[in-house]
Amino acid sequence: MKKFFRILLFVIIALIFVGTFMFLYTKSKPKEVVYDTYTATVSDLEKSTVATGTIVPRDQILIKPQISGIISDVYKKAGQAIHKGEVIAKVRVIPDLGSLNSAENRVRIAEINQKQYEKDFARMKKLFDDKLISREDYEKSQLTLNTAKEESKTAKDALQIVREGITKNSASFSSTLIRSTIEGLILDIPIKKGNSVIMSNTFNDGTTIATVANMNDLIFDGNIDETEVGLLHEGMPLTLTIGALQNLTFDASLEYISPQATKQNGSNQFEIKAAVNARHAHIRSGYSANAKIVLQRASRVVTIPEGAVEFNGKNAYAYVLTDSVPHQKFRKQLVVTGMSDGVKIEIMKGLKAGDKVRGDVKQSNPDGKKKDDNN
Repeated sequence: MKKFFRILLFVIIALIFVGTFMFLYTKSKPKEVVYDTYTATVSDLEKSTVATGTIVPRDQILIKPQISGIISDVYKKAGQAIHKGEVIAKVRVIPDLGSLNSAENRVRIAEINQKQYEKDFARMKKLFDDKLISREDYEKSQLTLNTAKEESKTAKDALQIVREGITKNSASFSSTLIRSTIEGLILDIPIKKGNSVIMSNTFNDGTTIATVANMNDLIFDGNIDETEVGLLHEGMPLTLTIGALQNLTFDASLEYISPQATKQNGSNQFEIKAAVNARHAHIRSGYSANAKIVLQRASRVVTIPEGAVEFNGKNAYAYVLTDSVPHQKFRKQLVVTGMSDGVKIEIMKGLKAGDKVRGDVKQSNPDGKKKDDNN
């Protein structure tokens, strides 16, 4: 009985030893690594970016008064079309006391002088009629009287301008009537009847009476990152999408790239402007818009997924499948790459259409079996 247990013990120890050996052997045996494969195909590539911005009129004018005073009438409202020269509002002048007093004094002095010269002329005319003075003296007296009359008239006009901002002789050129300087659409009238307004001067921009813009000539005003601005050039086509106008796109043409960057959210941004073709759509000023810009395009080129390319310094490599039975075998191939759209990359040299290249690891398969390749 003891002999049986002794033999059983030896058998168990032998099995444990053999099992341990087989386990260690299996663990130390290299496992086959199976890779996904991709087929090089001929396709089109397009690299684009999106710039954010707004739609604004090219010509947007702030209408300012030419004289200070109080708004007595407003004839237009926001949203109305207006022609060049049309009256938007009227200003009632509040005269300055110093200027008013000076103008009144000038009128009084001019009237006194005119009366005196009228008396002098009457005497000179009587003497001339009696042939007691020469024609030259008579004409000088007449000239002096005419000058005095003109001075009196000028003084009265100046007084009327100080009081009312207008004269009877120049009513059509009145500075109290605020007129549009361009033809377009009134975007805003921030003043109301009774508001005080001031004219533009060295120390003040003046009160804005209205904002007028030509809505038939719109531009896209946006920004683009410094990493992409080097790929832009004037005349490039843009495709605009406006959030407020769903399912509509508009063509635009790039016409301005700022020479100087501005700091926005920690990155350098360059302002761009593009002319918008929106003849048949009603677009409001200030609409937010996105502009799709195609930076690069390649047609009918050999491409593979960008992840299948290995970069080492200035060189790029792809691993080309040479055999798949019984195990996958790859050849390291030097390639020349072109543009990339972020998913696929152009292979200019080193591969041809139909070549299979190595991708990511598919699995570690200890039994030597592998799955079908991915194209």
